[in-house]
Amino acid sequence: MTQTFHPYADMNFQEFVLFFRTHSKQLEENTKIYLISEANIAETQRVETEVLMRSFFRIFTHSDMDHMDNHYSSYLDTWVQSQLSILNAESLHWLQIIFEKAMLTLLIQLKHQRMMDPLMFLLSVFSYLMHSFHKWAGIESVDHDTEENEELKKLRMLDQLNQLLVRSSGASDLAFILKKCEKYFNYKRCVFYAYVPWSNQFYGVIGEELPKVQSMKGQLTEQNIIFNSKRPIYLKNPKPYLRNEHIQLFQLSSIIFIPVAHEQQLYGWVTFDQKGDPFDCTKGELDFLEQVGKRIGLFLSRKEKENTAKTMAIVLTERESTVLDLLAEGYDNKKIASLLFLSEYTVRDYVSSLMTKLRAKNRTQVVAYAFRWGLLS
Repeated sequence: MTQTFHPYADMNFQEFVLFFRTHSKQLEENTKIYLISEANIAETQRVETEVLMRSFFRIFTHSDMDHMDNHYSSYLDTWVQSQLSILNAESLHWLQIIFEKAMLTLLIQLKHQRMMDPLMFLLSVFSYLMHSFHKWAGIESVDHDTEENEELKKLRMLDQLNQLLVRSSGASDLAFILKKCEKYFNYKRCVFYAYVPWSNQFYGVIGEELPKVQSMKGQLTEQNIIFNSKRPIYLKNPKPYLRNEHIQLFQLSSIIFIPVAHEQQLYGWVTFDQKGDPFDCTKGELDFLEQVGKRIGLFLSRKEKENTAKTMAIVLTERESTVLDLLAEGYDNKKIASLLFLSEYTVRDYVSSLMTKLRAKNRTQVVAYAFRWGLLS
C-alpha cells in the first residue's frame, strides 16, 4: 500500500512550542541517548553540549504561550546571549546534530503524519541560531583598529580595579568596591550574592536598596542554570530564568551574572544591570567581566587568608556558635528562640554580641564575615 505524501506546510512558533511541550520527555530522553552514544565528540564538548541542551529546552518549555508571537527571533536571541560565555561554532554544531537526531527519532516513534513540518521548522531555528551567534559573538564585520582601542580601554579599567583591590583592606570594603565597579564599567547597579557551601544556598549581601537585596535568597538546584553556571551569563530578558519576585522587586530587564571564584572556591556572584533599562552585551564584554569576577575572587581569597589569623582572637561561646549557625541557615530571632528554648530578647543579645565581635553592622554581615574568616565552614 502506497503511503500518502503530505507536502510541507509552514508551522509557526506557537505550534512548534506546543508540539515540543507535548513530547518534551521523549525528546529529552532521545537527546541524552544520542549525546552519550556519539563517539566523535570530545568529553569537554559533550559536557558543554549537555549544559546548552538543558538551557535550550527552556526556550520551549518555559515560554509564555498566552503572550507568544509567531516569530522566534527574540526568544532565540535571548538564549544565544545568555549562553555567550560557553557558546562557540563547534558546540552549536553538536547541539544541532544531537537535537535533529532526537527530533527525527521522536517523529519515527510517533509515526507522525507530517514529519516535514517540525523538521523544517527546527532547521530554520538552527539557521537563525547560527546567524544570531555570529552577530552577538562579534564575528561579523570586525574593525581591527576599533578592536585594539577597546582592548586598551578594558586593560585600563582592569588596572583601575587592580589598584582599588590592592588599596582595600578586606571584605568590609566590598560594598565600596562594587560602587566603584558601577562607575568603572558603566552600569547603574551592582549587587553581590554570597554562596553558602554547607547549605548550598545563595543570599543577597551587598547592593543598593539593601533590604531588597538581603531579601533575596534561595536553594541552588540543578534547574537553576544561572547560579549553577561557572561562566558569566547575560540575560537580555530574564523572565524565563529568574523568579517573577526577583524581576518585579528590582524592576529588571537585562542583567549579567558573573561568578566570583578563585582556585575552585566559589564565593558568590556579582550582577550588573541598568536599573530596568534593557541593554546588549557581546561575548567580548562577557569575557572581560569574567576577569573582573576572577579578580574580586582573588581579592576575597587573599583577604580571607590574611584574616585567618584574626579568627584566633575571636572566641565565641558555645551558645554564640549555635546562634551563628542558625543565622547562617536564615532563621529569624523568633525561630531561633523557639529552637533553643530562649526568649527573643536573649537571642537578640547573642546576635548583638556576635555583631560586636565580628565588627558587623547587621545580621547579614555577621554571616558573611563569619564565613570569610573561617568561623563557618
